[in-house]
Amino acid sequence: MTRFLITYHGMPYPTAEVITSSRGPLKAWCEKNLGRAMVDFGTPLFIAGQVSEGEPMPSVDINGYTIIEARSADEARTMLENHPYIARGATIQINECLEM
Repeated sequence: MTRFLITYHGMPYPTAEVITSSRGPLKAWCEKNLGRAMVDFGTPLFIAGQVSEGEPMPSVDINGYTIIEARSADEARTMLENHPYIARGATIQINECLEM
């Protein structure tokens, strides 16, 4: 199985109240739809800064992450098609974790 880093984009930064109210339903969706494929439920993310030598790249707004396992990127995409964040206008990016 291949691991995929799922990142969430295009959502406004949530308040503590929004995180608390949405975490339960999101976790229930993940358990029902991803089951054992979910390696790390993840968490919301906030930009805390950058480190670079010279001029940093423009920051990328990543609202949160999840790590899943799937046989392929297509399978991962299929597993995430009805993710509740998509219905809220967010974009979900699927990044394959390469084994080195």
